[in-house]
Amino acid sequence: MQKSLTKYRALIALISGALTPLAFSPFDFWGLIFLTPGILFLLLDNLSPKKAAWISWCFGTGFFGTGVSWVYVSIHTYGNAPVWLAALMTLAFAMGLALTFALQGWCYARWLSRSSLSSIGFIGLWILFEWCRSWFLTGFPWLYLGYALIDSPLKFWAPIGGVWLLSLVVLCLSVSTILLLAARKTSQRIMLAVVITLPFMSLALPKDWTQTTGETQEIDIVQANIPQQLKWNKSYLPEFINTYSRMTLEETRAPLVIWPETAIPALLSSAKPYLSKLLAQLEQDNRSLISGLPSIERDAKHPAGYRVHNSLALLTDKTDTYHKQRLVPFGEYVPMESYLRGLIEFFNLPMSSFSLPTQQQTTLSLGSSKIAAAICYEIAYPELVRQLSTDSDWILTVSNDTWFSHSLAPAQHMQIARMRALENGRWLVRSTNNGLTAIVDPYGDITAQAPAYQQAVLSGSIEKRTGATPYQNYGATPVLLFSLLLIVVCFTRRQKESSE
Repeated sequence: MQKSLTKYRALIALISGALTPLAFSPFDFWGLIFLTPGILFLLLDNLSPKKAAWISWCFGTGFFGTGVSWVYVSIHTYGNAPVWLAALMTLAFAMGLALTFALQGWCYARWLSRSSLSSIGFIGLWILFEWCRSWFLTGFPWLYLGYALIDSPLKFWAPIGGVWLLSLVVLCLSVSTILLLAARKTSQRIMLAVVITLPFMSLALPKDWTQTTGETQEIDIVQANIPQQLKWNKSYLPEFINTYSRMTLEETRAPLVIWPETAIPALLSSAKPYLSKLLAQLEQDNRSLISGLPSIERDAKHPAGYRVHNSLALLTDKTDTYHKQRLVPFGEYVPMESYLRGLIEFFNLPMSSFSLPTQQQTTLSLGSSKIAAAICYEIAYPELVRQLSTDSDWILTVSNDTWFSHSLAPAQHMQIARMRALENGRWLVRSTNNGLTAIVDPYGDITAQAPAYQQAVLSGSIEKRTGATPYQNYGATPVLLFSLLLIVVCFTRRQKESSE
């Protein structure tokens, strides 16, 4: 009987996990996020650590199996892996990520469950594991629960404690709702009802933690829609740069023009002959160009004698460069390269030999403006963006989501970028090769967006902001300490109840 119940729980956990990504973009059924974490809490009731790990792993497999299914596109379409291998590798990736849920479930059952306060232990542990996912094995900070609330009335907790505070709000509402439905005592129902209403205090929170300086920046973002299959083919380099140059000269007028990640798919020395006319014209017109491109840095300590960086550079007037600090495994570097390189074509993707910078990166300087830069995947790291944006006027993120075509990834990536604008109280500009290219205000709302999957120029203006949000000042520390406190209180209560 217990065995069949475990199988039944496993199926519910798998389905609940698989449905959870529907709360995120592009579906945006954000009300769903208040249901599925609470279901997992119920499923873990009175289980041994081993069975709790199994049920949690099933939830995580469904969660990541749906939520990061876009990995299949890059493996199959652009890595040229056969369908069966791409599907198997995607499933293995999701199942591997789900091990974090398995460990979370094991820890919960081992030290926190079977207590009258097990609910707060469950909540605190979930937050700590979300945080661990931001740095463990370089981190995979994707699909945090709080992202689902970016279009909800609760989103204004984000400038106070970041996306992790929103995740805490989600868990409190989800678990408390489940407990309220099961509560028998009137006093319990009243207490839980109060807990459920507290998050809605966000409606009374200040909306402006940062202030405008009164200065605006006019910008034009060029979206050239270059085919990914051809992008790194050297014979197409003149054609691609000519496309960007033509669109810039004919369709832009703003003093600042922005091209996306690796818009120039070659070292600047190789691209200069095709760029010189455009750069000369821009400088003559007193205009600036920022573009993504690979760059090279001599390093005697590196085995190759140099490092290749995924960079973002100001190419006109006084040049300035930012090197990417968080690289995508297999996409930008190959772990265990000596064993995997050449094994299958996916492990030989173009430009999968990038290196990390040797020095800490700072803001990009454009005249008197300071720009917090984030290249592609970096925008998903809350603390990295927080540290860079505290001393910035606005945030610029560039990406090439063509790797994931019409999958869920571009919309999820855009949602993450919107959260960074809200957390840091800064305007955010997002430049991509084929979408989603957009301008986001300090409240996380999109004010302008280019049509996806076609050539376009998005024109707009942003305000320079000063000041800092509470999240910028204190980071994730308050939320993490509070979560740790919940765990300690739960553990202490369990020990006391066990000894009675």
